[in-house]
Amino acid sequence: MPLFIITGCYSATAAKGMIDNPSDREEAARAIMEAAGGKQHSFYITTGETDWMVVAEFADGADLIPALLVVGASGAVSNVKTVRAYTGAEFKAAQEKANKIASSYRSPAN
Repeated sequence: MPLFIITGCYSATAAKGMIDNPSDREEAARAIMEAAGGKQHSFYITTGETDWMVVAEFADGADLIPALLVVGASGAVSNVKTVRAYTGAEFKAAQEKANKIASSYRSPAN
């Protein structure tokens, strides 16, 4: 199944809530991913442009959207971004397919 990397930032309200009432954010992320039909592989608190990162597996990117809508609507997070991740084997297969179809493309520079 496809892997997705999801990142985002906590709101100031969420940060205050976590200070006042510490909670397991990894478990909270896992619960919403599983409720949407996915499987969370990992959760990290990050530094830099984002505050957290989740690696999750979903049958389809459309299956992930409901989880992101719920999390975004909570007001606890912002700047949520999602990218599709490919394994080395998947990328090798893409290279092999590109090799097979390359002769069918005619560049506008030619």
